[in-house]
Amino acid sequence: VQLQASGGGLVQAGGSLRLSCTASDSTFSRYAMGWFRQAPGKGREFVGHISRTGGNTYYSDSVKGRFTISRDNAKNTVFLQMNNLKPEDAAVYYCAAARVPRLYYSDSDYNYWGRGTQVTVSS
Repeated sequence: VQLQASGGGLVQAGGSLRLSCTASDSTFSRYAMGWFRQAPGKGREFVGHISRTGGNTYYSDSVKGRFTISRDNAKNTVFLQMNNLKPEDAAVYYCAAARVPRLYYSDSDYNYWGRGTQVTVSS
């Protein structure tokens, strides 16, 4: 499956952005989905995960309470609503699909990756 992330941009601290990630075909519903991010000079960091049906979500402690993951399987799309953004949230955000997620926070469990979308937060 091919993934295309969009929705990044420049926002002031305290603002909001909504990222989208659309899959190329209807097999999307067979995959659990994750969002990761990578800031310059840092490793890739887990942000959040949503199960195939959307019934379960998990978040990193750094975004819990501010970010929300959702999905629309009819539209082959997963979303990341980001509120109260902080300068430390600035990064390239990637969506990823996992056939059989065991460790939802581990990037090695994900089989397909989108190209990323840049999020910049000004202070």
